[in-house]
Amino acid sequence: MGILPNLPPAPGAPEDCHPSYLQLSPGDWEARVARALEELEECRACPRDCGVNRLEGRWAACKTGRYAVVGSHFPHFGEEDCLRGWNGSGTLFFSHCNLRCQFCQNYDISQAVRPQAEPGSTAEEIAEMMLALQRRGCHNINFVTPEHVVPQVVEAVAVAASQGLRLPIVYNTSAYDCLPSLHLMDGIVDIYMPDVKFWSREASKVYMKAEDYPDHAFPAVKEMARQVGPLVTDGEGLAKRGLIVRHLVMPGMLEETQAILRWVAEELGPGTYVNLMDQYYPAGRVGEGHLPEINRRLDPGEFGEAQSIARELGLRHLDQRKPHPRLRRKLGAMV
Repeated sequence: MGILPNLPPAPGAPEDCHPSYLQLSPGDWEARVARALEELEECRACPRDCGVNRLEGRWAACKTGRYAVVGSHFPHFGEEDCLRGWNGSGTLFFSHCNLRCQFCQNYDISQAVRPQAEPGSTAEEIAEMMLALQRRGCHNINFVTPEHVVPQVVEAVAVAASQGLRLPIVYNTSAYDCLPSLHLMDGIVDIYMPDVKFWSREASKVYMKAEDYPDHAFPAVKEMARQVGPLVTDGEGLAKRGLIVRHLVMPGMLEETQAILRWVAEELGPGTYVNLMDQYYPAGRVGEGHLPEINRRLDPGEFGEAQSIARELGLRHLDQRKPHPRLRRKLGAMV
């Protein structure tokens, strides 16, 4: 599996883009894929630590066997400006999940879909999805909810890289990751984007059915930061490498937000790029009546207070939406 040196920039790629994975030799890739597939024999790919042999098609918490299920793949224009640029972020949404967020806004593909209702996609098929997104001019390849399919992602990127993929890789995660899987991604991922959800074990148990979420999420984010460092963008404002921390502000839970932001400021540094998100709305199983405290939209005043907390803690790189001029022109032409 050879990777061509000195490839010209991919259409839409950041200026001077040299994705990490292009530095891996064919021998490196072969060893990395072998290690990844070994994880599936007695699965320890995520903190659920199920121990089933997924190479034989068995599954447990993540409801995914040998092959990853891609729910959709398309140029996404709803991501941060540094990812969506003007041609979109090339997202691949993986079905199923290792969490059970009761408020999940992608509930239909994360939890409602039947286990292996679809046969899944081979490494070659996922690689072709990536290459198709590159041909469409996307600025990066954005894996959404990859925690439970890290071995399959490694396998697919190896194929895509050998066939000419040269866009930055974005690892878009709930942060319920285990360190061995992140070590597999070291040198493959250029941009880590964890959505840090809860600080306390109590909230994690109630709202995600994962009491140990904080035990894994915060060490995982520190490992992500170690691998890629602070966010770096090019002259067009496109992300080339680094860490983006997301946090969805939940109604009535500003104490969780404050604790998470304090940890970010103290452990990762005040220069960390942080996207405070205000788009919470009741979704998933919230409307079933057993979680009335979050069966409402976020109050604007709550979000304003969250922003004030971030500023008081010294966080100075808060996400501010300012669409790229090329995107504004494109949207204007569509009106």
